[in-house]
Amino acid sequence: MIQPTHPVFRHLTFLSLIGFGFLFCVSCSENATPKPRGYFRIDLPTREYRLLDSIFPYSFEVPVYSRITRDIHAPAEANWINIDFPRFKGRVHLSYKAVNNNLGTYTEDAHSLVVKHIPKASAIEEIRIENKAQRVFGLVYDIKGTGAASPYQFFVTDSTTHFLRGALYFDVIPNNDSLAPVIDFIKGDIQHMLETLNWK
Repeated sequence: MIQPTHPVFRHLTFLSLIGFGFLFCVSCSENATPKPRGYFRIDLPTREYRLLDSIFPYSFEVPVYSRITRDIHAPAEANWINIDFPRFKGRVHLSYKAVNNNLGTYTEDAHSLVVKHIPKASAIEEIRIENKAQRVFGLVYDIKGTGAASPYQFFVTDSTTHFLRGALYFDVIPNNDSLAPVIDFIKGDIQHMLETLNWK
C-alpha cells in the first residue's frame, strides 16, 4: 500500500487537483451557443459605365467591369447577348424580339418564366418601369428566396416595335443569402442599364 507521504501519492494528488480545477473552470463558463454562419467578404468594384452602342436595335450603358458576349445557344438570334460579370460568376442574359402584333405573347412568356421560380421564392415583387421620354415601359421582377436560380428578371418594350427581356443568373449553386451583396450590386447596374436604354 502506498503511504500518503510517498512521492507517487503526492504526484497523483497534485494531478487530480489540477484536473478537478480545470473541469470546474470549464463547467462554470457560459452555455455554448453556435455562432451564426458567416460568408466571405466580397469586395465590390467602383461603379463606372461605358456605352454599348453597336449594331443591336438597342443601346444602353454597361459596367466597365462587365464583358459582352453573344448568346452561343441561340445562333439564329443575332440580337441576343449576355452581360457577363466574371468576377462574380454572374450573367445577365438579354433576349430581344421585334414586335409584330405579338406583344401579348412576349409578355406572357416573360411572366411564365418568372412563375417557374415560385416554388423556390418567398416573394416576387413587381416593379413597374415607365419612361415616356425614351418610350421604355415594362416590369422588373425582384424574386426573393434563397434558392431562386434567377433573383432578378425584367422585360421592357416600346409597345410597338421592340421587346427586350433580361434575367440575372449565377454560375454557382443558388444561395442568395451569401450572394445578397452581389445581387444587390448587379441590380443597381441593371437599373442603370434600364435608365439609359434607347431604342434604335
